[in-house]
Amino acid sequence: MLDATWYLFCQTGNIETYLLLKELEQQGELNPEVKQKDQTRSSMAEGLDLPSV
Repeated sequence: MLDATWYLFCQTGNIETYLLLKELEQQGELNPEVKQKDQTRSSMAEGLDLPSV
């Protein structure tokens, strides 16, 4: 779920999507898988070619 939310935010820049992402992260903060997904998400963002706003 976090990956999909991050991808949507990267594609749209929608602040509500970002806030949803942060809320989901806080809910799963005790889950060790969340940290691993954060690393995956960071590496995904490096490869994106986003337009300047």
